[in-house]
Amino acid sequence: MVRKTPLFDAHVQHCGKMVEFAGWTLPVQYKGVIAECQSVRSSVGMFDVSHMARLKFSGLGALEFLEFVTTNDVGRLEVGQGHYSLLPNSTGGCVDDIVLYRTSGSEFKMVVNAANHEKDVTHFRSHLTPDVDLTDYSAQTAMIAVQGPQAEVLVSALSDSPNELLSLPLFGSTECNVAGIKVFAARSGYTGEDGYELQCDAESAEALWDKLAEAGAVPCGLGSRDVLRVEAGLPLYGHELSDSLSPISAGLGWVVSRTKSFLGSEHINSARAAGTPTKLQGLQLEGKRLVTPGADVYAGHRIGEVTSGVYSPLLECGIAFAFLDAEIKQGSACEVDVRGSRVHATVVNKRFFKR
Repeated sequence: MVRKTPLFDAHVQHCGKMVEFAGWTLPVQYKGVIAECQSVRSSVGMFDVSHMARLKFSGLGALEFLEFVTTNDVGRLEVGQGHYSLLPNSTGGCVDDIVLYRTSGSEFKMVVNAANHEKDVTHFRSHLTPDVDLTDYSAQTAMIAVQGPQAEVLVSALSDSPNELLSLPLFGSTECNVAGIKVFAARSGYTGEDGYELQCDAESAEALWDKLAEAGAVPCGLGSRDVLRVEAGLPLYGHELSDSLSPISAGLGWVVSRTKSFLGSEHINSARAAGTPTKLQGLQLEGKRLVTPGADVYAGHRIGEVTSGVYSPLLECGIAFAFLDAEIKQGSACEVDVRGSRVHATVVNKRFFKR
């Protein structure tokens, strides 16, 4: 059964082109992918990300539990801080990538991918200890991401705590009112731009969306979100991350603790020490051709495979992520098979855009 977010009616009213994604009906675009990308890069856009699951962990054992089931150092988080992290499995692959926020000494909130919602909850419950409570509050809430260089000004101007919002560091969080609506606000996003992700009660979601739109936030869809995250070098589970792939190969060793033991840590530490046969790299194509996942990459011989590909309005060319043989260096010339023809490309840093 395909589900609808609390903002479904608002998307239809604003002429969003609706598609199915991860079991949800969501807008792929409004006025166009390129225009929406440009709005986020130059001013401010907003996305309905209510399909992503929201979980809460509490209890005396919450910290110890999260240290075991995530790769990053949870104990370093102070109240009001958060970080990006991974859910490892016992063989050194990834169950999911997540964002974790510490909301009190013994309470944490987590955002996980929509496609992995049930899998993640099952995974957590298989390791849960009696002194930890897991609450899935996804259905009772909505989440809106407000992103772009003007997002800070727009959201803080609507808030009753503007200075608190303005002072939040990356992944910092607080509870406040935005447009008169109570929200859990976190300085995070999936575009490479500054901005906030706002969680609110499902019943208040449409009112919050409308107030943000009235203030100048441009409604954006899944299409532009994918382009923006590739430009920013951000992975997508199922493309750059999987249950069988080491996060070291994906270039995510920076969110893997070097000091603690966690589920599967021995396998990830071995991959870090020995190296991996492939490495995630960026590809910048000559021309505007769109390359799709699964496309082969060549440098005389086959050297890898594309995992994500988009047309970048920012660079005005095709860009992609690809797992390439580990010895391939940035600056190397290569060719990508695009529907039977070879397109010239260059291996580059996978962060195409840096704010």
